Amino acid sequence: MLMTGTAIALILSAAVVGTFLLLALGTRPRLPFDVKSVPPELFGAAQRRKAGGRGRTAVSISGDMFLINRKQASHGRNWRGWRIEGLLLNARLVQGMFDDLNPETRTKWAYPDNGKWDPDRNTSEFCEAMAGWSAHGLNAFTINLQGGMPRRDANEQPWHNSALAEDGSLRPAYMSRLERILDRADELGMAVILGVFYFGQDARLRDEAAVRRGLDSAVGWVLDGGWRNVLIEVNNECDVRYTHRILQPDRVDELIQRAQDRHRDGHRLLVSTSYGGGTIPGENVVKSADFLLLHGNGVSDPGRIAEMVRQTREVRGYTEKPILFNEDDHYDIDKPRNNMTAAISEYAGWGFYDQGEGNYADGFQSPPVNWRWDSSPRKRAFFGKVSEVTGGSA
Repeated sequence: MLMTGTAIALILSAAVVGTFLLLALGTRPRLPFDVKSVPPELFGAAQRRKAGGRGRTAVSISGDMFLINRKQASHGRNWRGWRIEGLLLNARLVQGMFDDLNPETRTKWAYPDNGKWDPDRNTSEFCEAMAGWSAHGLNAFTINLQGGMPRRDANEQPWHNSALAEDGSLRPAYMSRLERILDRADELGMAVILGVFYFGQDARLRDEAAVRRGLDSAVGWVLDGGWRNVLIEVNNECDVRYTHRILQPDRVDELIQRAQDRHRDGHRLLVSTSYGGGTIPGENVVKSADFLLLHGNGVSDPGRIAEMVRQTREVRGYTEKPILFNEDDHYDIDKPRNNMTAAISEYAGWGFYDQGEGNYADGFQSPPVNWRWDSSPRKRAFFGKVSEVTGGSA
């Protein structure tokens, strides 16, 4: 006889209560059935109800492939004779929960229609735009608790954009905005690469203990929230101007392993870090990370992109795992050979980075951002290509 998810949940609850009573009496309990025999989809449904409906989307890894709900991403898809299934095609959208806690710089991000900055409007418009990205076949995006550079080529960062307080605790307003983003991604079947630290803002944490606490807090928050579609990027470009030594290349693997060691109900998050444009990951990261993040910023030769993937697989200690460019400022999408196609040809995912000018039209990183996929010619070209590669429905 088949049991419904509700019936199984009731049986599990009764078994737990009975177990505690029997333990109190000093008796070894016998469960009415083997929990492992419960159909995964029904047990998962019970877990989702506990987590407020989350857990529709689960991201995992098999060899060098990303799986979404136990199937290769873009399952069965090939393009130009290249295998697409198992790859994440993504965009750098790190300012989805952006705010500026510095009153002297906050006015820089004002919306043109009302002359004010509004972090909740920013997140609302982000969430509204996500369906359009997904319809074109974008199956992942990168976001960060400390954002990214909101102004092109800025040498200093006087703005204060950090979901992490000085002691590494989480700021509730930021996490509330992130919760909305993760829930919407979960509904749409999208993976989220969640960065924790960003250079220039990491200095706002007072010491190494605060850095460790910040990572623990972020990872624990995701696990407690019940999301299964989140991958962790410890920090963006670990080899670029970090204040704290533990965030720099020779020690960042300590934080990768620290995040991997945190579990909830037998589940942990997949963890990595990234490097600056054109850089090959170090041996310590290649050995410890669950997947490898490359950046193509400043790399104008698609041949170099392909070479980077091959060189990464040759690093000492490499074992089969996914490789993904989650940031690249190369825009020759219309050309037959470009950075995106070069990455795909070597079986690596690729991610679009478009800085923009903060004019509420072009770009995805300079606030105020217009998050729509069609708000600029460059965005339309990228999403059109993603749709072509993945067979997106838009």
